[in-house]
Amino acid sequence: MAASFSLLLEDLLKRFGQPKSLAKNEVVLNAGEVERNIYFIQSGSVRLFLLTEHEEHTIRLGFKNSLITSLASLITEKPSDFYMDAMRKTELIQLEFSVLRDHINQSTAYQQLYTRFLEEQLALQVAREIDLLTDSPLERLDRILKRSPQLFQEVPLKYIASYLRMTPETLSRIRKS
Repeated sequence: MAASFSLLLEDLLKRFGQPKSLAKNEVVLNAGEVERNIYFIQSGSVRLFLLTEHEEHTIRLGFKNSLITSLASLITEKPSDFYMDAMRKTELIQLEFSVLRDHINQSTAYQQLYTRFLEEQLALQVAREIDLLTDSPLERLDRILKRSPQLFQEVPLKYIASYLRMTPETLSRIRKS
């Protein structure tokens, strides 16, 4: 199933995706905009974050060979609460959700692709919720490193710290111990 999922996704992206190059810190989506795309990251890294009056809260991290979007906005067609930007130079393929939706209505294979995408997004959300409920900073770090061992090669330390709800100094101290 994983191979067929990958091949189907690859075909869809080749046929209907639009390549997009992003500079470091370039915005993909602003809060208040309606998300209309799913992004496949070919290289680089992207983050989804919430900006409050006092700080940025990194909600999701995406890097090579992963999909990212502001899912609630995409599905509900309501403005996103989140911003999305590139954490470094990034190459991605942008796929309009309407194109995928058209194919979902025409093909069982694309219905399965979409279901798989939603299942993966749901699993990421559940993992994130567990991360947020885990008291120990060391446990939070261990959990994310098990899911994403390449994290420190792909994502700047300050964004990892934000994702883990700690300061960069705390994260550095934990990594050294």
